[in-house]
Amino acid sequence: MSRPKLEVADIFRAHGPAYRHEHAGHLNLPQLKVMSAIEACRTAALGGHVAACTKCGHQHVAYNSCRNRHCPKCQGAASRDWMQARIEDLLPVEYFHVVFTLPAQIADIAHQNKAAVYGLLFKASAETLLTIAADPKHLGARIGMTSVLHTWGSAMTHHPHAHVIVPGGGLSPDGTRWIASRPGFFLPVKVLSRLYRRLFIEGLVRLHKAGKLAFFGDLSKLADPDTFQSHLSPLRKVDWVVYAKPPFGGPEAVLAYLSRYTHRVAISNHRLISADTRTVAFRWKDYRIKRGDRMKVMRLPTSEFIRRFLTHVLPSGFHRIRHTGFLANGIRRNRIEKIRCLINTEREPDQTTGKDGRADADEQGLNRKCPRCGGAMRIIETFTRGQTPKSRAPPWGDAA
Repeated sequence: MSRPKLEVADIFRAHGPAYRHEHAGHLNLPQLKVMSAIEACRTAALGGHVAACTKCGHQHVAYNSCRNRHCPKCQGAASRDWMQARIEDLLPVEYFHVVFTLPAQIADIAHQNKAAVYGLLFKASAETLLTIAADPKHLGARIGMTSVLHTWGSAMTHHPHAHVIVPGGGLSPDGTRWIASRPGFFLPVKVLSRLYRRLFIEGLVRLHKAGKLAFFGDLSKLADPDTFQSHLSPLRKVDWVVYAKPPFGGPEAVLAYLSRYTHRVAISNHRLISADTRTVAFRWKDYRIKRGDRMKVMRLPTSEFIRRFLTHVLPSGFHRIRHTGFLANGIRRNRIEKIRCLINTEREPDQTTGKDGRADADEQGLNRKCPRCGGAMRIIETFTRGQTPKSRAPPWGDAA
């Protein structure tokens, strides 16, 4: 994919200082750090290296990336590393994709209490799947899952939801058998929806009673317990949206899907069209359109575009990818080996990459081809933050 002509970093560098000045005192520290990281990403401010061609002497300066999890440019490498680690966890079974959403009234509370409510979204959705799957009336097995939090819609509005990828089956209660789900069907979504609604509301009430929720502006009245209960009352009677997408074609399709979803940010650079002091234009998908072309162009005031982007900055230390059940971090390796034995299948080790699929800056420089002649590029200089690379001949001398 070619490099986009416009990037979020360009918008932040050009209009970020004015936005910070205009909203001084209203931006939290994680948001300020994200803005600074994206503005500095792949610039001299973070240092870098100089690589030279061993044939023609052509030199290329590469600047270090910020590696911030909210930066659109830094997610490719992070996603590849994460996916390589997950290859060993794949099972030769059908995989299912279940999505848990929140009503708008809860999303508003989540916006002011991100860590608490997003954490509850993870907990309630996982407990729902574990409980229903363990019920003998449904699957009667102990399952595992990987959950990924997204907080945005295509227009960058606040729309928190959890994508959950679940292998189609689980361990029997005594751990001696693998119980496979029915082909093409995992668990009934209506049953999931009702339990999820109850567990989430109960958890939210506990958070309120424990004083772990804060309310500001139009929501400040919800600090009162009676008002809070009245706010939740209608939500106990409506259906909460939980839906299951068609099962994946196989483990490889799961990897392809996860590589697109695990390290997404609110908007990719390739969706940006134009930006100036007044407006930012970008492509978005209108899911209300059931047939035909869903792609549209949205134009937002530049300050509103920045505000929407920063809405999706997660609290420091908050994990947006979580593993539960037999895929939990502490027990995953042993459980996967046991399950493979139970289903009589052994997965061949992956041969498509080297040691672990990762490449540090030096390796990238060694593997890079010269854009002029195709010769091998070698790193001849590294420089730290704020330093300027020196122009010099490569150690093997000038090309003929």
